[in-house]
Amino acid sequence: QVQLVESGGGLVQPGGSLRLSCVGSGRAFSIYVMGWYRQAPGNQRELVATITSGGIPNYADSVKGRFTISRDNAKNTVYLQMNSLKPEDTAVYYCNAYRPVLMRNDWGRGTQVTVSS
Repeated sequence: QVQLVESGGGLVQPGGSLRLSCVGSGRAFSIYVMGWYRQAPGNQRELVATITSGGIPNYADSVKGRFTISRDNAKNTVYLQMNSLKPEDTAVYYCNAYRPVLMRNDWGRGTQVTVSS
């Protein structure tokens, strides 16, 4: 399995910024599709952003233009830069790794992001 550890969450005011990091295990990190998902209280887990092994990003409409996903394969790390944060962004953010050969998803434990005045 792929072990994933998120960090960087916290409390921020509306309009502020946070940068999330996710460090993964495994020698084949560079071929995984990496992603960030989030789950707010009472809601289902939803896609925030993904990035392919070639570095092509995809974003949910709700975060497009505000969030940026990136990866550093040499460090086995994926990042989520979050700008212009809104209260609606409040959620637990989870890191995801998709392994194409096994068609398997692995998840981190999550990190809390709270946007409030």
